[in-house]
Amino acid sequence: MSFDARRMTPAALVLTLLLAVPACNRSPEPDADAPPPASTARSQDPAANRIEADVRALADDRMQGRETGTPGHDLAADYVAARFAEAGLVPGGEDDGWFQRVPLLRATIAARGARLDVHLDGQSRSLAFQDEFLPMANFNRPDAAVEAAAVFVGQAIHAPELGHDDFAGLDLRGKIAVIFGGAPERFDNTRRAFNSSLHEKLRSVAERGAVGVVLVGTAADEVRSPWSRGAAGWERPSMRLRDTDGLGIDTWPGLDVVARVSAAAADALFAGGDRSAAQLANAARTGTPGGFDLPVRLSLAVQTRVERLDSRNVVGMLRGSDPALADEYVVHTAHLDHVGLGIEVDGDAIHNGAIDNALGVAIMTEAARELAAGETRPRRSQLFVAVTAEEQGLLGSQWFASRPTVPREALVANINIDMPVLTAPSRDVVPIGVEHSSLKAVVDLAAREIGVKVSPDPFPEEAVFVRSDQFSFVREGIPAVYLDAGIEAADPERDPKVSATWFMRNCYHRPCDQADLPIHYDDAARLARVSARTAWHIAAADERPSWNEGDFFSHGDGARLAPTQKTGERPGQ
Repeated sequence: MSFDARRMTPAALVLTLLLAVPACNRSPEPDADAPPPASTARSQDPAANRIEADVRALADDRMQGRETGTPGHDLAADYVAARFAEAGLVPGGEDDGWFQRVPLLRATIAARGARLDVHLDGQSRSLAFQDEFLPMANFNRPDAAVEAAAVFVGQAIHAPELGHDDFAGLDLRGKIAVIFGGAPERFDNTRRAFNSSLHEKLRSVAERGAVGVVLVGTAADEVRSPWSRGAAGWERPSMRLRDTDGLGIDTWPGLDVVARVSAAAADALFAGGDRSAAQLANAARTGTPGGFDLPVRLSLAVQTRVERLDSRNVVGMLRGSDPALADEYVVHTAHLDHVGLGIEVDGDAIHNGAIDNALGVAIMTEAARELAAGETRPRRSQLFVAVTAEEQGLLGSQWFASRPTVPREALVANINIDMPVLTAPSRDVVPIGVEHSSLKAVVDLAAREIGVKVSPDPFPEEAVFVRSDQFSFVREGIPAVYLDAGIEAADPERDPKVSATWFMRNCYHRPCDQADLPIHYDDAARLARVSARTAWHIAAADERPSWNEGDFFSHGDGARLAPTQKTGERPGQ
């Protein structure tokens, strides 16, 4: 995110923080189009050098971009297990081993058989596959088709507590819902993220009897993430978790076909009406509900090849020192996967993912080493999990958070590190999401002890807290924090926000995210120390971390909140 600005964040549709960074950059100097200067001096800190060695290993071409379910990811998982052992951890996975199996379904759509036709007054218009529309994979049936009347449902939001209901007066039974992404601007950041979730939108329309969904692109979507960029990768598969019955989790079998339509083709869906797609999108953005039956009928079809696939989370454990608390666990996470092989750029098709997220895994591993080597072990036990399938929608962390290798009720907190863009030196850290729980005081204390400043999330409107792996734990009611790179420059000639903007514009999910980037490993070592010290204090406290009274997540809403679409996800997924 996720995400995701800084990093993330895939899943629908607000550009996760990651792609939002360029849009949010507020500093014209230095030039954000110029690459950050290389750092040539080798660190004198052994921790920094260990992190660098791990990044170079995990981002090596031998790993082939660490895509979930590939030999390259398996090779990376084996490497991390070995490094966990060297750091002083013991196996924390299944069957007394280092790994937890993550069962998945991998689905690939076919161009042949894909269809979106608009019928009005005896006339039909067929939208062009890839250029104007793309179906999403159907994880339940290889051949799916539906023809039905269409109904416009705004942004498909039911939020009575905010005085908003796009479903009021509408009957979706047996119909195809036509919807926009996002949520009204007047919603607070957390509820806007909740209601922007594609998962939440699909759940809502499926529960009301819809048999299909068309998600319509807008001009704002096009600015944030051009249709052509996403559509170019339509052949890449998407994934879902596989349940014990062999069926996909969160796959909405009642929805026969879900498709996306580009902003350029959006008006075709509103033919015969008195308002354009742009007018309706603007009304939705400003929070004016008002769905209605459309005069058109739609025909949708998709063919999908679905395969079973297993991947692995890597799980290491540091046993706690207090007999009364050792059976409670602080969980550290960083996603191991990246996007693998992709479109070739300057002769290179390997997307190595050095910053996203070999760096996060290396920092987490160093935090484990520091805790294991400390004079005083944490009272509570620590779990370190290099999760798989984050790029596919936080799937590895969702599987672990809901089905951990220790008793579910024993998990007390999560510390996540995802894609810290450390390409310019900083003097601070950004702990995202701490304002929701008692973890804020813990992080503040840890940072003071390390001697580092704590800065607030510079882009709270991006709601990145719900866009990376920590959110899988939040959904389970577990307080969490996403530790991110600093934003306050330690060198007046190099602005961390500008450097992050350059990375997002040029190297995010591209082959140039590799180990020759000017990563400041001293800052990485500092982030590892903040993580370790935060975990130590969580473990030392008599009481578990808790949500703040009255917070959005304290009422259980967070458990309903599904991850939004990962940044970089293709329109067809």
